[in-house]
Amino acid sequence: MNEVHQADACQPVEMPAIRTITANDVKQSLKEGIADFLAAPLYGLFFGGIYTVGGLLILAFLTTLDMGWMIIPVGIAFPLIGPFVAVGLYEVSRRRAAGTPLNWSEVLGVIIAQKERQFGLMAFTIICIFWFWIVLVRLLLALFLGFQSFPTVVSFITIVMTTPEGLGFLLVGSAIGSVFAMVLFCTTVIAIPLLLDRDIDVISAIITSFQSVIKNPVVMIGWGIIVAVLAILAMLPYFLGILIVFPILGHATWHLFERAIEKA
Repeated sequence: MNEVHQADACQPVEMPAIRTITANDVKQSLKEGIADFLAAPLYGLFFGGIYTVGGLLILAFLTTLDMGWMIIPVGIAFPLIGPFVAVGLYEVSRRRAAGTPLNWSEVLGVIIAQKERQFGLMAFTIICIFWFWIVLVRLLLALFLGFQSFPTVVSFITIVMTTPEGLGFLLVGSAIGSVFAMVLFCTTVIAIPLLLDRDIDVISAIITSFQSVIKNPVVMIGWGIIVAVLAILAMLPYFLGILIVFPILGHATWHLFERAIEKA
């Protein structure tokens, strides 16, 4: 019996098949994301509200520590953890596509059930990347600008944009930040919807996510830019725009996932 189990364990994991997608797939996914939000706005506003409150709490925490200027580097990476927060929106889109009635207890129950699967490890991975980025920002600030503090966001922007040291920090930080953003995007864009949709291990999900970006680099990177730009713009009025933008992008991400990955 043990030999049978060992043989099963050695069987290779069947990786999901990846499709080639186009800019039109992104366009249609956005349209379907808007349709999902309009059809079930309370769900969108609920999950968008959670994301918004999280941003406001981070802002309040940084302000309390007299580090309000840190909202800029935090805000740059903040949209990239959206796919993890958007699990509830993925479930709403999945149910609508399948014609399954929406029910609060069942949608929330699916989210709670993820703790028994691979989402814990995925969350840990995302948080580590996000936290390492914040630590790196502090290190770069110390290297280029010393251990000075900035009383306001405006003063931080002024120093960064008008001094040689600030411009050096901006150049190096932007280059490194782009790498972090790309890694985090490639890690999550397909992996998190895939973990929700199928019984697959987190490593296989991440590999599939990276492969989908490699197979469709222009379209997937374009999608990442759209998500980042819209999310950052939505954060400008005290995160309030996130209430609408976040659920639409969450629903659209699910539909793009369905176009990028062959059905099981």
